[in-house]
Amino acid sequence: MIGKEKIMSELDLATSLSRPNDTKMVLLVMDGLGGLPARAGGLTELETARTPHLDALARTGMVGLMHPVGIGITPGSGPGHLGLFGYDPLKYLIGRGVLEAVGIGQNLTDKDVAARGNFCTVDENGTITDRRAGRISTQECARMVEMIRDISLPHVEVIVKPVREYRFALILRGEGLSPALNETDPQKVGLRPHEAAPLDQSKEARKTADLVNQWVSQVRDRIKDQKPANMVTLRGWAKEPGLPTFLDVFKLHAVALAVYPMYKGLAGLVGMTVVEGINDLENQLSCLESNWDKFDFFFIHHKYTDSRGEDGDFEGKVAEIEKVDKVIPRILKLEPDVLVVTGDHSTPSILKSHSWHPVPIAFWAKKYVRLNPDVTGFGETQCLRGSLGQFLATSLMPLITAHALRLDKYGA
Repeated sequence: MIGKEKIMSELDLATSLSRPNDTKMVLLVMDGLGGLPARAGGLTELETARTPHLDALARTGMVGLMHPVGIGITPGSGPGHLGLFGYDPLKYLIGRGVLEAVGIGQNLTDKDVAARGNFCTVDENGTITDRRAGRISTQECARMVEMIRDISLPHVEVIVKPVREYRFALILRGEGLSPALNETDPQKVGLRPHEAAPLDQSKEARKTADLVNQWVSQVRDRIKDQKPANMVTLRGWAKEPGLPTFLDVFKLHAVALAVYPMYKGLAGLVGMTVVEGINDLENQLSCLESNWDKFDFFFIHHKYTDSRGEDGDFEGKVAEIEKVDKVIPRILKLEPDVLVVTGDHSTPSILKSHSWHPVPIAFWAKKYVRLNPDVTGFGETQCLRGSLGQFLATSLMPLITAHALRLDKYGA
């Protein structure tokens, strides 16, 4: 009976078919790449941008549209990247707290629950007026963390670490803790932060929610007179998930070249080597070149397309796309066997948030590609007619490794 048999997962299949060789692959992710026209009948941010090098990739490679999680589903950055890396985001659930904590080098134990924190601004009524406290600097974030670092709770250890800009990581370490908590961030201004509440009826979730509310209350008292960061919100409660590694599944020695801790954290969780000290795109390209002989797979992450989209800055997002376009020749000069340029989700400037729209993808390989002569450039409308069609992100890694001749035949 099929219901009693073990159904092979995509990761099981990749594990059984993958084999090592000396090919090189680059995955360049422009966070939040997908967009929408600012007005009806107009062009998206990607279509507006002047991208001669990405257009050339589209003409000489393959393009399509990719759904990070599923059709109509708006993904967070964690699920979006998990799909890109070949891990089913519906099966492997990773809270943002774990990603933030691991991304700054914090080792998590089985007694830990972690959350990503935001410093925010509230008015005299406790209503949020800025969810990101004016995007305070990382230095200011570190100063604010110092003000709350020594807050203690009964029977648990409290660890608070600055991450980047307005973000921090909160870790509670102790017995009987649960990540089954709601997010205190209401995700919009004009509302008060939620109280922490359990998502199930377990005593562990109730205990953890009570501890979190005690901590937030003390934080509120400590920073209420600060400007602009005078309150905090918490989201993405999670425990360390124990994922199978890139080396185990795809037989790849992979490296992550990322600026933001969250993406370093996610790469670290799947077993990629994480290069520290990277601050900008130039650093990333220099590290790519200097590490080219050491790794098989290179993950490059560019955050600022997403940031500009969330700010509603259409022209700013266009400028970030054009900035990335300029580095494509440096990557191609290294002669990769496969180069993929895509996003982890769409962040249309008109929405100022992540969206459910499929993400454009340009897939270039030295050999074995099926070209479409109707495709003349890289943009959402062009991708609609591309030879890749529309597909789920979990199929991307098999597509990459197949073109790098790293997958054996399945079956007799």
